Amino acid sequence: MSSLSPLMAIVDADVAARFGWTMPDLGAAYLDGGATLLQLRAKTAPGGWLLDTASAIVKLAHRANALVIVNDRADIARLSGADGVHVGQQDLPAALARRIAGAEAIVGLSTHTPEQIDVALREPVTYVAIGPVFSTDTKATGYEALGLDPVRRAAGRARERGLPLVAIGGVTLETAPAVIRAGATTVAVISDLVAGGDPAARVRAYLARLTV
Repeated sequence: MSSLSPLMAIVDADVAARFGWTMPDLGAAYLDGGATLLQLRAKTAPGGWLLDTASAIVKLAHRANALVIVNDRADIARLSGADGVHVGQQDLPAALARRIAGAEAIVGLSTHTPEQIDVALREPVTYVAIGPVFSTDTKATGYEALGLDPVRRAAGRARERGLPLVAIGGVTLETAPAVIRAGATTVAVISDLVAGGDPAARVRAYLARLTV
């Protein structure tokens, strides 16, 4: 896959619960707003529950011609029929995640430093993610906010390999265009899609701003 949607809408279990949504209902709202790329994130969920939830969202997404990526869990991605898996620095290595998820699966890998980016670009990944771009309370990485300059440098490295760059961490509707201008292919957003109370409208606003 040489390109991705400019918006990755992350369906996070904790954020969904905080704002009174189930994960399937929140995923459906994002799809209603026109999202074509979802990531499912449930760090502490039991495997059986996560498989049922992922399977339900995958069914909704595929009906809408949208892609679904499962965070961390290559096994759940494979069993639910999802389109891929996203792994972090402490998760399964990307090569092993691909073996489990499938040769054609989307595999994304989180990075936070130039050294991690160099390693990621040698892995069998579909895209590289970088973050946190801005400060965030949603996704604890143990790393300080990077700002836009590292995004520019990472985007240049990723382009050399023909890989998309996904930027995550504190991205809002107001800052997303600057992140894309810095070279990111895609912004991954969690809280800012939900906080206003109308996730479908928020997704539409992002897509309108990022696909001009």
